[in-house]
Amino acid sequence: MISQLRQSVGLQRGMLIAGLSLIVLFVLMAIFAPLIAPYEFNQLSGPDGDFGSRSAPSAAHPFGTTVAGYDVLSRVIWGSRTALLVIVIAVVSSIFLGSLLGLISGYLGGWVDRVFVMIADAIYAFPSLLLAIVMSIMISGGQSSLWGGIWSAALSITVVFIPQYLRVVRSEVIRVKSEAFVESARVIGASHWRIMFQHVFRNSTRSLPLVFTLNASEAILTLAGLGFLGFGIEPNSAAEWGYDLNKAVADVTSGIWWTALWPGLAIVLIVTGLTLTGESLNDLSDPRLRLRKRAKVGSGRVSSTSVPSAPDTPEQEGTR
Repeated sequence: MISQLRQSVGLQRGMLIAGLSLIVLFVLMAIFAPLIAPYEFNQLSGPDGDFGSRSAPSAAHPFGTTVAGYDVLSRVIWGSRTALLVIVIAVVSSIFLGSLLGLISGYLGGWVDRVFVMIADAIYAFPSLLLAIVMSIMISGGQSSLWGGIWSAALSITVVFIPQYLRVVRSEVIRVKSEAFVESARVIGASHWRIMFQHVFRNSTRSLPLVFTLNASEAILTLAGLGFLGFGIEPNSAAEWGYDLNKAVADVTSGIWWTALWPGLAIVLIVTGLTLTGESLNDLSDPRLRLRKRAKVGSGRVSSTSVPSAPDTPEQEGTR
């Protein structure tokens, strides 16, 4: 990442820095949620009594309270931890399974490749959110406890993401396995497992960080969609931005803006940060785009490119 940051220039560097700043802020907020949040995510009262329903922003509650009496600021901060856990579990699981299946499919080919591609195309035929809803209902009935809801949402998103990594790795494996160094490994008697993992797979994962950042933002939106539709985590088990937005829909028509603004803004900011980072890394990984941007930054008016000549010697003047 540091190497990519040094290669970036101009607007590209600004996008990458802005995206990384939002991601770091999100991760720090999730890790230190118990220290940052003024209250627990399911706390309804404090030393001065009950928080009250739909209380306006104040010194005690900077972001106000929800219709159920939860502190909005605390729910937003704790919701970042829920989102981070789902991202880590879902994306890491889908990378592992999708990359492994893509490696097997691309390297072996034949009927194995056709079966895997057919299953991936079948999964692509379903809308991602609808497939996540179906998987969430099958896993936990739509609602469950903290870890039950996190695992059900993560596994639902994993099923959606596996075909993407399978496709990406499979196409790279098909390209790499025909390279000369792979043929050389076969000639010297290397086993298929060594060729697959040591030579082919290691050179077929260059684009995975780009897909990771884009899928992480999609995981945030899918999790929020599940919570908004009522298939997410119960409010007394964990804080979840999509659920809070669902309960804030009726408040907007009543002029109560703070219950919907802050969870929605949190989703927008983290998705923006992940998208900016992914697009910047995509540009930096493409030599054509990188050279084009460098050419634009390095272009300018050249004052003089001629080298001053030395003065003529007396012999040269005499020959003229």
